[in-house]
Amino acid sequence: MKQEIISEGKFSYVEIGEGTPIIILHGLMGGLSNFDGVADYFPKKGYKVVIPQLPLYTMSLLKTNVGNFAKYIKEFIDHKNYEEVILLGNSLGGHIALLATKRYPEKIKALVITGSSGLYESAMGESYPKRGDYEFIKKKAENVFYNPEVATKEIVDDVYATVNDRNKLIRTLSIAKSAIRHNMAKDLPKMNTPTCIIWGKQDNVTPPEVAVDFDKLLPDSTLYWIDECGHAAMMEHPNEFNRLLDKWLTERKF
Repeated sequence: MKQEIISEGKFSYVEIGEGTPIIILHGLMGGLSNFDGVADYFPKKGYKVVIPQLPLYTMSLLKTNVGNFAKYIKEFIDHKNYEEVILLGNSLGGHIALLATKRYPEKIKALVITGSSGLYESAMGESYPKRGDYEFIKKKAENVFYNPEVATKEIVDDVYATVNDRNKLIRTLSIAKSAIRHNMAKDLPKMNTPTCIIWGKQDNVTPPEVAVDFDKLLPDSTLYWIDECGHAAMMEHPNEFNRLLDKWLTERKF
C-alpha cells in the first residue's frame, strides 16, 4: 500500500479517491496491502476507497471480539460523517461487515463478502498454531491460496511474527473463539441489504458450500465464482475480482 496512513484519534486508515465510500475490512492475518488491486481500481470508477486498520491487537482483551469490531466500524463511519457506505470484507473482515450490517442497516447500502467467516466454525483455522515452526506456518499460509506462490516470504514472515508474539497470539485465539460464537445463520434471512458474494472455487478455509449457504440465507444476494482461486480472491485474482464487483455495482446502480 503506497498511500500514507492517516491517524485521527483512535482511527488509522488509508483513503483514496472521491465518491461513494467503499470501506474495506481485512482478515485476521491480513493487512491493508491485501486490497491493493481494489484500491488501485475503484477510485478511477468514482468511488472513495477507505481501509481502516482494525484494532485486532490493541483493544483490551475483554473487548477483543467480533461485536466490538462491528461497533468500531460504526464509530468510524460516524467519525467520517458518511451517510451510507458499501462494506467489503474478506474472512474475519467479512464477518465484521455482516455483523455491522445487521446492527446498523441504515448506514450500509451494500455489502460485499469474500471468503467470509460467520457460518463455518473452522473458518479461522482448525489447528492453531504451532509457534516457532516456520515450515508449518508456511504450509498454513500457502493453503490459503490456490497458487501457493501467492504466499510470499513477506506474508509468511508476517504470520510467523504474529503467532510468535504472545500478545497477538492470545488476541488471535480470542477473536477466533468469538467468531465461532457469533454464528450468523439465524440472522441472515432478516438482512435485506443487497449483498455481493465473490468466492474462490478452491477455497480451503471457507469451502464453496459456505458461499452457497450465504447465498441461500441472504434475501438479496448474488454469488460469483472465481476458478483456480483460494480464500483471498482479491489478492489471487485481483482483475477478475474487480471486474465482478464492478459489474455488480453497476447493475445495482451503487
